[in-house]
Amino acid sequence: IGIAPEVQARLHAWQGGPLVDLHVSDLLNDQLPSHYDYTSWYDMLVFRRLAAAVATDDAAQAAALDRATPQQMLSSINTSPVGFVAFDRVLISVHPDECAVLQHFAQRLKELSAGADARSTTSRLPTSPADLMLRMVNFMVDNYLDLRRLLTRQLGRLQSELLGPKSRFRDWSVLLESRDALHLLEDTCEDQRSAIQEWIDALDEWPDVEEPAARRERELLRVRSRDVLEHIERVLAHVRRLEQSAENAVQMHFSALGHRTNDIMRTLTVLTAIFMPLNLVTGFFGMNFDNLPLIHSPTGVWVTLALMVVTGMTLGGFFWRKRYLGTRARA
Repeated sequence: IGIAPEVQARLHAWQGGPLVDLHVSDLLNDQLPSHYDYTSWYDMLVFRRLAAAVATDDAAQAAALDRATPQQMLSSINTSPVGFVAFDRVLISVHPDECAVLQHFAQRLKELSAGADARSTTSRLPTSPADLMLRMVNFMVDNYLDLRRLLTRQLGRLQSELLGPKSRFRDWSVLLESRDALHLLEDTCEDQRSAIQEWIDALDEWPDVEEPAARRERELLRVRSRDVLEHIERVLAHVRRLEQSAENAVQMHFSALGHRTNDIMRTLTVLTAIFMPLNLVTGFFGMNFDNLPLIHSPTGVWVTLALMVVTGMTLGGFFWRKRYLGTRARA
């Protein structure tokens, strides 16, 4: 904020117009979602990056992310905004502290300017401020694509624990926080896509140029913009797949829990059906009458016991053949 007057003065000298005060406030706002705006002399793009809070190129930090829980993995994704103001010959970018994007492109431009990659055709210098802006945006999107493997693995572990046959899953708070984080991630990606789509629409409305070189540069900007949009849509599709997978895992867990409850209830019902005739026999001979059959016979107890055993075994065998006592009911 302290150097804003100096920047405004330089922009007025170089481009003939300073930044609008409202846009300056937007560029310095850490809570602003991704969006696009423009004036007659510059275009402004605010893009919320999706990257790990720590750099994944460090082996120890990458290993720490790999061991993190799904909720910790999702919370480690940094969604701080990066602002761009593209003039005809000047690009202003506003980055958060220790931004890997700024460090990467500062080093890259330094190497390219020094001619270190003069033989490479794919690493040439940007042709315009808009071209450099799109490269930086594409780099930020690709940073999330690099995190897909770790994020998918962590959520896969949570789903495996949730769907385990002997699982007693109790970490519902972690699951709910993970789902909320995925919802927030989806909203962030949709804002990114809307901002880039508005930039593409504005690019199509730029005045036509007659020079072949300028026309080719304009077409390359359109191609690069569509490529960035395609990458964002891939990220959005992946986030939605993770969200769908988490929802399906929850539904499958409750379905498996219901199936397990049905098995228990079926077994208890069969056991009740087996012992009901035995209770009937014991209740019949337990009545307080003197003329009951076998009541005064010395072998009566053994005859009754044999009848109860035969009845129980017959019913048990019947239900076993019907697989009411097995692991699965007969279809």
